[in-house]
Amino acid sequence: MAGEEYDTDSVLTVPNVLSVLRLLGVPLFLWLLLGPHADIWAVAVLAVSSLTDFLDGKIARHFHQRSRVGQVLDPTADRLYIWTTLLGLCLRGIIPLWLVIVLAARDILMGVTIWPALRRRGYASLPVHFLGKAATFLLLFAFPVILLGAGPEPWQYPLTVIGWAAAIWGAGLYWWSGILYLGQGIDVIRRFPKAQENV
Repeated sequence: MAGEEYDTDSVLTVPNVLSVLRLLGVPLFLWLLLGPHADIWAVAVLAVSSLTDFLDGKIARHFHQRSRVGQVLDPTADRLYIWTTLLGLCLRGIIPLWLVIVLAARDILMGVTIWPALRRRGYASLPVHFLGKAATFLLLFAFPVILLGAGPEPWQYPLTVIGWAAAIWGAGLYWWSGILYLGQGIDVIRRFPKAQENV
């Protein structure tokens, strides 16, 4: 597809395996958070997820293993971690509902505007933007820090401040990246107005 760069059509690549492992960690994280309230272990799962997220991109670029499957798996894993963390922390009463709504509104906007038209043109996703990765990093950093800071101990207050600062910046960048993706999607739709007739 025009505008998309892939190095391989193979599904079984190291970056894709890492992305699948990240996806398998989502239910484990949610269970640790909501079941036994094993917050330290839940944070450890998020840390491993962040590490594999960093590694799969590096490996894909360095060893020329960028693939169509990987371009779908990577942002899917990112969003699942963001949403499971948001919902879990909201159900625990650690973050307010308004933050969930602010972040959800961005994805809903994308989902009802450009994504249907892009899929009709054969696009499963758009190329991952650096700003989107930065937003994801900030949010996935903020949530576990907020979780660790949720308590009455004096040492937890600085964690709360740091976590919320990162969450607010992350939410802003999440919306900014969404606006950029919206612009990219509109550009694709304008450049390929008749593509859906051939699908």
